[in-house]
Amino acid sequence: MTALHQQRVQGYVNVFVREKHWEGCAELQVTDEMRVTIAGQIAVLVSGLGKEFFDRVLSILIYPDAYVAPQTHVDEMGIVTEGPSTRLGEAWYRGPVILAWDDALAGARGELGPHNLIVHEFTHQLDMLNSRRADGVPPIESPQLAHRWLDVMQRHYHRLVEQCDQGYRSLLDCYGAQDLSEFFAVSSEAFFQVPRRMQVEMPELYQLLDDFYQPQTSAHGRGGQSPRQSRR
Repeated sequence: MTALHQQRVQGYVNVFVREKHWEGCAELQVTDEMRVTIAGQIAVLVSGLGKEFFDRVLSILIYPDAYVAPQTHVDEMGIVTEGPSTRLGEAWYRGPVILAWDDALAGARGELGPHNLIVHEFTHQLDMLNSRRADGVPPIESPQLAHRWLDVMQRHYHRLVEQCDQGYRSLLDCYGAQDLSEFFAVSSEAFFQVPRRMQVEMPELYQLLDDFYQPQTSAHGRGGQSPRQSRR
């Protein structure tokens, strides 16, 4: 990581810690460790994009662990069902991001393989910058990259759906087979958590995300040693 990029990351961390409303839920007391850990993951996510991006996310709510929230589901026949849903996190359009601290911390420490709850939920926030509903397509300035994005994302998404239907275990969690927005979030998790493995197993998808996020860390071959062609 270059000195300039490191300075940008630290600047983003300071902004997130200072300007966001941090709220503990279920009697959780928010600590500086929680703020800095979460802010650091957000900063790395957007540090190569050249903007801070999350000024509309005013609040970050933190539960100690998984929590229960009401859920409404409408099936293909239009039948509405309601009931409780156990969750690790949520991202609301122009609203708060909600995180389960135990899972967020484990992901930030790299203890969960390709899983990172903070990256997942804030990828949804990126996704919703140009649409009220997350659709798997964030704002992309380059027309060439935008064209590649639709092609590569859709092909890899359908491949994951097929793999999950067949019971094949992929690098990407089958949670990403729900729709393109979840696929974008799950792919981003793997990109930041296990970049070398993703580059080997999914080189086209890896390169697309690398061109979009433009990370400046050695793990991604920018500002340091290139990734080795080996499984992690």
